[in-house]
Amino acid sequence: MSAKTDDRLTRAWESFRKFMLSKDLRVTGQRRRILNAAFDLPDHFTAEDLLERARQLDESVSRATIYRSLPLLYESGIIREVDVGHESKFYAVNRRSENFKAQVICVDCDKIFEVDAPFMEWYGKTVSENLDLDVKTQRLQVHAECPEYREKFQCPKDS
Repeated sequence: MSAKTDDRLTRAWESFRKFMLSKDLRVTGQRRRILNAAFDLPDHFTAEDLLERARQLDESVSRATIYRSLPLLYESGIIREVDVGHESKFYAVNRRSENFKAQVICVDCDKIFEVDAPFMEWYGKTVSENLDLDVKTQRLQVHAECPEYREKFQCPKDS
């Protein structure tokens, strides 16, 4: 783990710890390992992906602990939900970025890519100002086909 990632993880843990204390929740080693596991995962992940990685760090982490921790991580702003229109929810660590991110989902392998979409911030502000509404969330998703998958039955992006 790089020094930069280690510093982000330390700050995220401190923020999450303060959040839990503000809610009168126990600060446990298992929750810390779940947060570590989320930071270890490279991209978007499901609850099951998080469980698998957390159990590599601490085999006592249960599925129930994962499912109770995910809403806390979301509410605290450590992770975000990524809804791609599937039954399973996907999550991603909120890594600080200057730009709004849009998701491009490969319809062949379901891999999720994030691309900068700085115009979305402008769009949200414009909607808010023109309609006198408070924008709560916004998202941009593009679903794309992988031509190589059709040819070779393997998506090159799935590696």
